[in-house]
Amino acid sequence: MPGIIIFGVLLVVVAATLFAGVKTVPQGQEWIVERLGKYHSTLKPGLNFIIPYIDVVAYRVSTKGDVLSVGAQEVITKDNAVIITNAIAFIKVTDPTRAVYEIQNYEYAIQNLVMTSLRAIIGQMDLNSALSEREHIKAKLQDNISKEVAAWGIYVQSVEIQDIKPSESMQRAMEQQASADRFKQATILEAEGKREATIREAEGRLEAAKREAEAQIRLAEASAKAIGDISEAIQDKDLPAVFLLGDRYINTLQKIATSPNAKLVILPSDLPAAIRGLMGKG
Repeated sequence: MPGIIIFGVLLVVVAATLFAGVKTVPQGQEWIVERLGKYHSTLKPGLNFIIPYIDVVAYRVSTKGDVLSVGAQEVITKDNAVIITNAIAFIKVTDPTRAVYEIQNYEYAIQNLVMTSLRAIIGQMDLNSALSEREHIKAKLQDNISKEVAAWGIYVQSVEIQDIKPSESMQRAMEQQASADRFKQATILEAEGKREATIREAEGRLEAAKREAEAQIRLAEASAKAIGDISEAIQDKDLPAVFLLGDRYINTLQKIATSPNAKLVILPSDLPAAIRGLMGKG
């Protein structure tokens, strides 16, 4: 009986040992094996064998794409504006050995690297550029991080800026500035409108004066022609002048009669005699 018990124990130990030497690595992972505390090999997906008690699976590294979220942080721009931004990085381990031996915690390291690089990039930009040039920030950030993490056996697939916005105090200041700019623009437009109206009114008066002057010139030319025609027809030098003065006299009396301030109009009984009197030929 003791021999059977010992045999059974040995059988169990051998079976456990054989079982411990067989490792099945799932797809999307690679396992790092250390032998006596030193790196020995990397187990690929599938069935693998190791020496029990001597070889130890020290790390199980995922080779799938991973997502690292970088929390929101305050960043100061070149013109001393405070903005809040956060990002997200898509990474993939390409060399598990370097990922575990070149850096203590690559995920934590990449998160801090993104934060510091983001501060440095935005710190070289003014507020308007930082808010509008998101694609430029993303491209520069990915380029900087890719160079740094290449030595860790990690590939940066993409870095996205999730949010970038001014702080609450900056938002209030920007709203006040926008309101002031709108008021200024409205004042400028109103002033320009008044100036344009004044210019158009002056141009209108000038054009009216020009037309009035042209009308007076044409009226004088017509009167002169009429006087010449009458003088030629009747061979009398005084009668045309009497006709012209009489015409203007009648027009003047008509304007006086239609004026709202006119009270009383007295007409001479002998209009031709009155006109001759004006000419000094009573």
